[in-house]
Amino acid sequence: MSNAAALYARIENDRDLSKGLFRQALQNPSGALDSICEIGNQLNLPVTLQEVKDHLNSLDDEITKQWLIKARGGL
Repeated sequence: MSNAAALYARIENDRDLSKGLFRQALQNPSGALDSICEIGNQLNLPVTLQEVKDHLNSLDDEITKQWLIKARGGL
């Protein structure tokens, strides 16, 4: 499993973190992506912006699709 996939799973399982990132993505999509990268560093799962984008684009579930629609400006 890539760091991006592992990080996504960790964020997805933390409801408060997921909601916070979603709210941030609505107002500042690129800032949300930067936050995801920073969280990855904090969790010892370093990822690049491109790795995050690639992983999100590879997912095929409704929740992620909704997030991507809202955050598309930063992707």
